[in-house]
Amino acid sequence: MKTLYFTLGLLLLTACCCNAMPHGVNEIAPVRCCFKFYTGGIRQAEIINIIKTHSSCREKGFVVSTAKGHEICVSLNLKWAQRAFNQQQPIKN
Repeated sequence: MKTLYFTLGLLLLTACCCNAMPHGVNEIAPVRCCFKFYTGGIRQAEIINIIKTHSSCREKGFVVSTAKGHEICVSLNLKWAQRAFNQQQPIKN
């Protein structure tokens, strides 16, 4: 029983503290929207993936997935985030 309560508590804590949350119940695919933005830097080696928030989100930004499994929202204006985003995009012919 303690394990069940611990698991439920951990789930609630994760849902409350996550910066990048799925948005919209009727969406076909989950949409990432940001509500709080990290203003520091993230080393390139720690970045696994970086995506832009969905166009329907009120606040625009990047969602950075890190090697430690975190999803962190950052501003579109950060130069390091723009470089990381552009470097991962496939080259179009």
